Amino acid sequence: MVWNAYENSLFIAGRWDAPSTAERITIVSPFTEQEIASVAAAAPADVDKAVAAARKAFDQGPWPRMTMNERLTVVGRLRDVMKRRHEEVAQVITDEMGSPITASRTQQAQVPIKMLDAFMEIGRDLPLTMLRQSNSGSALVMRHPKGVVAAIVPWNAPMMSVTMKIGPALLAGCTVIVKTSPETALSGNMLAEMLEEAGFPEGVISILPAGRETSEYLALHPGVDKVSFTGSTGAGRYLAARCGEMLRPITLELGGKSAALILDDADIPAAVESLRMGSLRNSGQVCSLKTRILVSNRRKDALVSAFAGLIDTMPIGDPNDPATQIGPMASKVQMERVLGYIDKGIAEGARVVLGGSGQPPGLNHGWFVRATLFDNVDPASTIAQEEIFGPVLSVIAYEDEEEAIAIANNSPYGLNGAVFTADVEHAAYLAQRIKTGVIEINGSGVGFHAPIGGVKASGLGREAGPEGFEPFFELKSVGLPSDYAGTLAAR
Repeated sequence: MVWNAYENSLFIAGRWDAPSTAERITIVSPFTEQEIASVAAAAPADVDKAVAAARKAFDQGPWPRMTMNERLTVVGRLRDVMKRRHEEVAQVITDEMGSPITASRTQQAQVPIKMLDAFMEIGRDLPLTMLRQSNSGSALVMRHPKGVVAAIVPWNAPMMSVTMKIGPALLAGCTVIVKTSPETALSGNMLAEMLEEAGFPEGVISILPAGRETSEYLALHPGVDKVSFTGSTGAGRYLAARCGEMLRPITLELGGKSAALILDDADIPAAVESLRMGSLRNSGQVCSLKTRILVSNRRKDALVSAFAGLIDTMPIGDPNDPATQIGPMASKVQMERVLGYIDKGIAEGARVVLGGSGQPPGLNHGWFVRATLFDNVDPASTIAQEEIFGPVLSVIAYEDEEEAIAIANNSPYGLNGAVFTADVEHAAYLAQRIKTGVIEINGSGVGFHAPIGGVKASGLGREAGPEGFEPFFELKSVGLPSDYAGTLAAR
């Protein structure tokens, strides 16, 4: 099926335009290993055009000068188009990056709609002007849109990653250039079609599929005011250093190696079922997954047996089959990377309970990795310290809670985590001691009204919640005469 009606065009400044070069992006199915589409690739000249249009739209156009309610109306139209095209979005993401179709329908295509719902609720209640009075002075504190935003997103959750950024940025009044990953250029162009239908003013948003060099060119472009990046920690460090030289603000949502702490009073079957999604969602290609499973020596055998049983219930295969729960890796490179980590885990002495580095039975094509469960994993080993980004889990034993907390915190990352226990109050206490930006108790998600992000090598700043709007605002304080401030306060 041809997914992109604009395969020879780029969505620049709100309309489809001819690319500056003949460079193409070839999209290959991770399941069939065959080419399914070819689209135009953005080059630096296309970035220049998009930034110039975004700059003009921000400096002179209506979007930043609209009221919040006016912007909410346009974003609401985008939300409605997303809902109407939900099935198309799910199918294209499954085809281009191998997400199992059931997950694509319930997560990849559905979650962006829920995100926009949450962001619009937050936007309606977010004060753009606040009066602050004190003995030291009176001020009108105003939130103004930051400016031109470069939003750079990865391939693993293409529509979700984009929506997490453009929802708050657009509602704040910014103009945006989105750089999508080559692996998921089709869903990016589908989003462009939906943005066009929603009717954003000229110049407000562009969607540019491109590789790393063009990403860097966009992030460091002199016409950009703010960068929001989701991707690898290595790329994030590099961009942060370069943006730091320019005093350019950057938000980073990076890698993770999150721990699930199973306490002795936890319901092991319920915890393991929760980790079906919490540890193996999207075939393990999610940065927030809990891939280090911490359990006491007293309950380790029960936990390992239950997890092996869970994996046995998760069919691997054709991502278009609704029964499939583990699909292929998004690219051959990613498959080889994950297989390399499995071999490394074996070489370092971990025990393979299930899975391993061989090809899954019955599959003679596709970039598949067997869901692999390791036991007897050293907390300092490679597979316990580095992000694998595939269906590979490490069971790590502890003697007591103090050791468990130490192991959970023995990581360069701090993105997510989980505590499973019958004592929620105690779990909340332990959650304060685990160094991470988000932590879930008994599989309870935080939702999109709460800030999401990481500490340490997992990133800088937060997305979602009211806090996720703040990076897209510039604050200005205006000193007021006390009598005028008093009059305002009385209104």
